Amino acid sequence: MTGTQTKLSDLPAGPISSRSLDSLSRIVREVSLATSLEEVLQVIVVQTRKTMAVDVCSVYLTESNGSHVLMATQGLHPEAVGKVRLIPREGLVGLVAERAEPVNLENAAAHPHFKFIPGSGEEPFQAFLGVPVLHQRKLLGVLVVQQKIARQFDEVDVSFLFTLAAQLGGVIAHARASGVLQKPMDSQNENGPERYLTGIIGAPGVALGKGVVVYSATGLETVPERQVANIEEEERIFRLAIDHVSQEIQSLGNHLELALANEYQPLFKAYAMLTGSQSLVEATVERIRAGEWAPSALSTVIKEQARRLEAQEDPYLRERGNDLREIGRRILGYLQNIAPISLEYPENTILIGENLSAMDLAEVPIGRLAGVISAHGSGFSHVAILAHAMSIPAIMGISKANLGQFDQRELILDGYQGRVHLEPGRLVRREFARLARQEQQLTEELKGLRDLPAKTPDGFRVHLYANIGLLADIELSRAAGTEGVGLYRTELLFMVRDQFPTEEEQYVVYRELLQAFTPLPVVLRVLDVGGDKFLPYFSIEEANPFLGWRGIRVILDHPEIFLTQVRAALRAAEGLSNLNLLFPMISAVSELEEAIHIVRRAYEELVEEGVRVTWPRVGVMIEVPAAVYQAEALARRVDFFSIGTNDLVQYLLAVDRSNERVAELYHSLHPAVLAAIHAVVKAARRHHKPVSVCGEMAGEATAAILLLGMGIDNLSLTAGDLPRIKWIIRNFSQQHARDLLARALQEEEPEPIYRMLCQALDNFGLGGLIRGVK
Repeated sequence: MTGTQTKLSDLPAGPISSRSLDSLSRIVREVSLATSLEEVLQVIVVQTRKTMAVDVCSVYLTESNGSHVLMATQGLHPEAVGKVRLIPREGLVGLVAERAEPVNLENAAAHPHFKFIPGSGEEPFQAFLGVPVLHQRKLLGVLVVQQKIARQFDEVDVSFLFTLAAQLGGVIAHARASGVLQKPMDSQNENGPERYLTGIIGAPGVALGKGVVVYSATGLETVPERQVANIEEEERIFRLAIDHVSQEIQSLGNHLELALANEYQPLFKAYAMLTGSQSLVEATVERIRAGEWAPSALSTVIKEQARRLEAQEDPYLRERGNDLREIGRRILGYLQNIAPISLEYPENTILIGENLSAMDLAEVPIGRLAGVISAHGSGFSHVAILAHAMSIPAIMGISKANLGQFDQRELILDGYQGRVHLEPGRLVRREFARLARQEQQLTEELKGLRDLPAKTPDGFRVHLYANIGLLADIELSRAAGTEGVGLYRTELLFMVRDQFPTEEEQYVVYRELLQAFTPLPVVLRVLDVGGDKFLPYFSIEEANPFLGWRGIRVILDHPEIFLTQVRAALRAAEGLSNLNLLFPMISAVSELEEAIHIVRRAYEELVEEGVRVTWPRVGVMIEVPAAVYQAEALARRVDFFSIGTNDLVQYLLAVDRSNERVAELYHSLHPAVLAAIHAVVKAARRHHKPVSVCGEMAGEATAAILLLGMGIDNLSLTAGDLPRIKWIIRNFSQQHARDLLARALQEEEPEPIYRMLCQALDNFGLGGLIRGVK
């Protein structure tokens, strides 16, 4: 027997040994701290060879054409790196890649797929184990170990290498994409392949600008790399910070001396010595004297020294790496205190951060914010929604990138494809500049539609309303030509306070809103908290908040909150006729009936008090599958439906819309989603009830065509999206939209539907609404 192919089903069912887990964690930790692709690959081959006690460890990376290139090795000839290239399906590496399964051979040369490559130095090695390296279902390469003796690797070896490859996929993907940042611009080939990072689309559009990194004072991983003019002053500040933190740590030790056991008393002295260690101080000063500012010089040295400690086998030494990082954070925090960070925002600022907030966006001077990049989040993060409302492109979920290296670099954001181009070449800059000009021209053209109706060429009328969260949105919505408010998120009124707003406080806000739009309709959604929306003074802690206490469930359990809000809304509508109440997260007819009962109670109370109130129109949000299947029963009890596509898609597809790991599975054009919305519309039609769509889907150019084909009465969307959707409605006949809908409902996957709709938009000269640079 010369060898076998190990299948996934053959891997051991039990866990890897504790020693293997420890080694695995150590390798992954060291790899994640590497600052370049070359360093990532080198750490992998060196540490894997050492841990598994094999003669060879090699990494082959897969190129776009399917070829596999030897990019790092320990054991084969070093000069073979970059030169050994296997075409698709060639050799044992090609076999691993083709089958995406481990290949475990006792005698590699005896296998029919074996290919000898002169000059590689692999002649002496017989045993072969190769595993695929994958990231988000895409093959990145193959990880191989070899030995001179003829033997089959045991199950523990196979499991370890397979698990290691699975852990390393994301790190390699991001290191490979961001490798261009490690090279000076003049060393890059202007005509070579363009390098970019891929994230999640947060808001569409194109932006060309300069990166500005927002970072925490204690965030070692995201300190931007900057140069300083006054090197002597920078060194003085750094040494002052070292002295202060050393004294602070020693003082803490003295303060706790009586409380600490004898064996722990030297701990703080050790920390103080570590802070002022010669290697730390001298290495940092060396970088400062080379022109680097103190925060990034310190950050680089701390990470390098901590990584060396964390790579040690001795657990005591590994823990000292954690101590060093904590010391680095303290010094960094003090550096900010004595030399406060003052960010400068150039024209066309592209704001970058780990977890950007609305306040971060607000800090940028008006007119200078061109784009947003966030390491975490998805298209439904608050920052993404805010960027969308501001018509600013945003890319989310670039979590593995070293954000600090983006600072002051030329970047291009392609919000149509979710790409961040790093120091782009001349041709790419020119193409995106052309696209940006086209977008600006389109924006100017759309302004002319402000006072025109959203009516199709064959006469079907759609009302376009605005989604509003703050009173400040009123003027922005009016400027876009809104016909009213399709969704007023009342939870924001509750979230900006440190206690529940009183009836009078709510009345003042609702009255201003209703008066601002009268006689146009205003849909006021009653308090919708839980899931990803929390009140600082009303704790909701659950293991699975999206399937827990949220929406209508919360306010039905607290009728005093619900009653107060409804009373305020009914009072605010006195003398007006434009109030509509909307109930969120309805999953049962009984919930709807109970909610209507509370509205009735508030109404009767106010009548008794002499307030001239009128009964409002009431509606229900269709955003859980149960409501889809009870649409008939719900339609008999309400005046209108509002389909909340954000949550409906999430629940239908079992995809957490805020989780960047599965965000690619969130498809508003999924056939199941389209079928559900279509069923709701038909149920509402049978009872002559209007239907609105108020989720992000209402602002998507492609989805709007299908919603038009379904006969949706109203779309409620951000002010930034409203003109573009109006343009589509005024150019597409409803009959054409119905034909496209019929074809879409026959498909089984979302991608063909998307391509069909893109082509339809392109045929009408509307491709600029959805297309970036290919």
